[in-house]
Amino acid sequence: IKEATTKTKGGLILNEKSREDIRYRKATIVSVGGEIVCVDRNDTIYFDRNAGHGIEIENEKLHVIKKQDVVFVL
Repeated sequence: IKEATTKTKGGLILNEKSREDIRYRKATIVSVGGEIVCVDRNDTIYFDRNAGHGIEIENEKLHVIKKQDVVFVL
């Protein structure tokens, strides 16, 4: 889920990657591995922004993370 850009007090516009105040990223689960039991498809999760790696499938950007990188499930 894309975070919005923000404007600093000095007028700089920061995108999601430049913001140091965002520790966790919000995501919606598209697919779950066979051994994972704590989350389901379409769950919303938060995970550390430095975890995992991105891939692109059919012009859609996805992010692959390990189960231990999930901070919490909504």
